[in-house]
Order: sequence, then C-alpha cells, then structure tokens
Amino acid sequence: MDLSAFDLKGKVALVTGGAHGIGFSIAEGMAKCGATICFNCSSEASLEKGMAAYKAAGIDAHGYAADVSDEDAVNAMVAKIKAEVGPVDILVNNAGLMKRVPMVEMSHADFMRVIDVHVGGAFNCSKAVLPDMMEKREGKIINICSMMSELGRETVSAYAAAKGALKMLTKNIASEYGEYNIQCNGMGPGYIATAQTAPLREVQPDGSRHPFDQFITAKTPAGRWGDPEDMVGPCVFLASHASDFVNGQILYADGGILAYIGRQPK
Repeated sequence: MDLSAFDLKGKVALVTGGAHGIGFSIAEGMAKCGATICFNCSSEASLEKGMAAYKAAGIDAHGYAADVSDEDAVNAMVAKIKAEVGPVDILVNNAGLMKRVPMVEMSHADFMRVIDVHVGGAFNCSKAVLPDMMEKREGKIINICSMMSELGRETVSAYAAAKGALKMLTKNIASEYGEYNIQCNGMGPGYIATAQTAPLREVQPDGSRHPFDQFITAKTPAGRWGDPEDMVGPCVFLASHASDFVNGQILYADGGILAYIGRQPK
C-alpha cells in the first residue's frame, strides 16, 4: 500500500452539520485530501457563516441548508447536490444536538427531537445517497457516533439512546449494502473542545478549572480534551480506499477513555 490509498481526489463528500466544529474540521481535512466538499446545516444563518469559514480556509465548498430529520428536505438537498456537483461518494452523518436534562424532567417531545436528528437524520441522508452508490458499486458512509453508545452518564439519556441506535444503524447498513462495495462505519469522538463544550471548560471565578474539565482530563489517559482536528485522520481513513475491507465498525477517537478503568489511588 502507498499513500494514494488515502487520496480522495474526484470524490464528492457531503458532511451534515458541517458549518462548524467537528463537521467543519472533517470536511476541511477531506478537502485537503482532494475531495469536493458539500456541507449541510440547519439554517440559512448557519449556511452563511459556514460559507465564510470555508472561504477563509481556502476551500471552495458547496453549502445546503436543510433539516436532516425532514425526509423530503433531505431528498431535495441530495438531488440538488447531484445536479450541481455530482452524486455523493462519501457521506458523513455528523448533524446532531444535545439536550442535557435529567430524564424525569425531559419532555417526550425533546427526547424524540434528539432521536429524530441523530438517527432519523442519518437514516434519511443514507437512504437518499445509497441508490447512486449502489449503481456505482462504491460508496462510503461515516456515522459520527459517540462513547455514549457504550457508557452511561447523568443528563444525557436522549443523546445516549440516539447514539446507541446510530451504532446499530451503522452495522445494519454495512450488513445490507456491503455486497455493493459500500462501507458504512462509525467514528466515535471522545470529549472534544468545541463551542458546544466550551461552558464545561470555563475557568471559574476563583481561577480554578471547571470541575467537569478536571474530571475529563483525569478520566482520559491522554490527559486532555480532544481537538476537532483529532477527528480528521480517522474519518479520512474511513472515507478512503485504505478502509475498503473495514465495514460495520466503530472507530473510537477518544484519547483512550473507553479503555481506562481509572488510576489506582496511592
């Protein structure tokens, strides 16, 4: 094998939730490997900010605003991408949201909204791009999963349920469409330093670190939060020919947190 196995030239990549954060970093990394980038976000305001961010990074990206939980909106978006750019070769299902609420205080509507975006969105987008992948007998689907499909923690019942379902959707897409030379895998980030997690890393009024920040760095063998850029390598691998015999797997980029039972007290 040589480095050409990681080359994404000539490939059209669609990254949902790609206007900022992890999604933006993944798309930027794929662009550097030669892919043509299409990104999705949920609003026109996010689309405008995303386009500005890609332009500042020197990437000629194509942006599309659509609610991934809306099947008709997704179908229209994918059809527009096909007409304007070409059929999607690489799909990264990254769109999501978090509602940190104790289970007994969470409404059913809020619970289902988290499920609809994470799981329904991945279902809708995958279903929309699969026919062209099947026709070409080639395609890559990467679902952004989570450690929360393996671990439990307070206030994230909806998110954990959604990511657990997404993990199994990943395995079933791989099982159902592997015969078409389509690989569907998941990438599970650890705790990543993004705008979404910024409040958990804020310095306290007394100058001390946030308790959750201290908890995460102690729990992670790497001793730090991950950066969005740490997610790029795993996703480029899963998007490339280097992973053609990898299917239905979840690759965790978590700094070792899932492997770590904790340090023995001295």
